[in-house]
Amino acid sequence: MNKELSTPVASWAASTSALPWLRSAGIVLAGSALVAVCAHLALPLWFTPVPLTLQPFAVLLLGLLLSPRLAGATLAAYLAEGALGLPVFTPGPALTGGLAHLLGPTGGYLMAYPVAATLISMLWRRGGRGFSTGLASAAVGNLLILMSGALWIAALTHTSARTVLTLGVLPFLPGDALKVAAAAALASGFQRLRRRTK
Repeated sequence: MNKELSTPVASWAASTSALPWLRSAGIVLAGSALVAVCAHLALPLWFTPVPLTLQPFAVLLLGLLLSPRLAGATLAAYLAEGALGLPVFTPGPALTGGLAHLLGPTGGYLMAYPVAATLISMLWRRGGRGFSTGLASAAVGNLLILMSGALWIAALTHTSARTVLTLGVLPFLPGDALKVAAAAALASGFQRLRRRTK
């Protein structure tokens, strides 16, 4: 091969092989930024240390929109950003950040995010990618987040199951039902749009 042509061809080949990696990295960063923005849209509740936030909605939506690998990586990156002290978690009354936030009352919910997003993505892709499949997939993932959060609160507080449910599950069910439905509607709508444009 001509020496003058080999260098541009080699550099072009290297750049095109790097494109999928760069695209994936961009998706992970954009997704973790979405979760961070949703974390700051929060409403503290006086009777529980767990605030109402839009974080779960972002997790459910990313699980439905991304592949299992990318969904898990995005939420793992989000947790890593928070553990490093970046202001991505929901601000608390004590203004704790980093690992201290992950070990606080909301740690169980947060640590379930990568698993929940991966599970949602797997379930969604095995179904028909319609609204009902999205609804069921997001509901299963949301239930996993709630149960993980409740178990974490139980381990921290050593209180009864009824108290744990009152603090960490029951207050969030109505809002979470709306988040599940909204995520499923957006994901199924996006899927229909993709089919039309193909």
